[in-house]
Amino acid sequence: MNLRIHPRPGRCGVALIIVMIVVLVLSILAGGFAYSMRVETKLARNAQSESELLWLGRSGVELARYVLGEQLALGCEPYDALNQVWAGGPGGLCTSNSPLAGVQLTDVQLGSGRFSVRIVDLERKFNINVADELILQHAFILMGVDPGEFPALVSAILDWVDPDDDTHLSGAESDYYQTLTPPYYAKNRPMEDLSELLMVRGITPELYWGPAATNAVAGRYVPRAEALGMVSSMVTPPVGLVDLFTTVSSGKININTAPVSTLQLVPFIDEGRAARIVMLRAGYDGIEGTEDDTPAGSPGLTLLDMLVSAGLSPAEATAAVRYLDQRSRTFEVTVEAEVNGVHRTFKAILGRNSPRDIQILSFYWQ
Repeated sequence: MNLRIHPRPGRCGVALIIVMIVVLVLSILAGGFAYSMRVETKLARNAQSESELLWLGRSGVELARYVLGEQLALGCEPYDALNQVWAGGPGGLCTSNSPLAGVQLTDVQLGSGRFSVRIVDLERKFNINVADELILQHAFILMGVDPGEFPALVSAILDWVDPDDDTHLSGAESDYYQTLTPPYYAKNRPMEDLSELLMVRGITPELYWGPAATNAVAGRYVPRAEALGMVSSMVTPPVGLVDLFTTVSSGKININTAPVSTLQLVPFIDEGRAARIVMLRAGYDGIEGTEDDTPAGSPGLTLLDMLVSAGLSPAEATAAVRYLDQRSRTFEVTVEAEVNGVHRTFKAILGRNSPRDIQILSFYWQ
């Protein structure tokens, strides 16, 4: 006698559902584990790459130091200009017979990574910490500020950097800033970062950023402007303080690298004369950064010669030279490094005193 047991249909369905749930849970756990392992692997790879990226960044800075030192050692090029290797140009008069021949600053392969170096001299701007009333007035003229506002703006900046609490006429010292919410003190020391200007009475985001003062950026500083008792005009000037000034430089403008706007900070140099200077240093092709550039310091063209050729009288040129140089001494280096698809941007400020004395004033990554 054969006994046949027939399972109830309902129990089969429950068992099938349980099996499916178990499979689903296991699949989720397996997927989560795989994802976790992938994240861990990526983090481990990135951690390993961080050390390589740091050394690539430092290598880029060392390459910049080497290039700047060799450039200064070239006796037949007693100037710094945009056609030289450090600035991304093809090289000057003596480059072909120097250690700089063939030096590459972009897409440099090193180990399993690569980097590119960009060098910009800071003497193409004026040092805000040594700017006098005349320089500051010229800056506000360039920005289209009402002449009636000059005294208050200029005095407030001078009060911020001078070492005392004596207020210039129409200026502002700590007794004014202490009435604000929140209160703070005047720096009474040289600025370390140009953004400190946004804490100075009368300096609006539009004056600071110039054309870069988008609504988003300007809006970020509107509360500060209102706290300083300012009404933001929202009129964007053609150039901003950030385009004209720096906090780290030798204190003179390099006539061979400064743009038209910065050159106009110098007494007796208006827009037409500044444009003429740029045209003179660009050479016959009219394009800066090429082999035929003729910067101040080239054979037969002194700094004074360039000023006179640009339309200044000998007396005006002699007065203007006080603010000018044909050399740069401070440089900002940007290194773009990449290892295994991981990118990092490094920044450094270099101070060049001699071909073998190039100091790293700061080094950080973004």
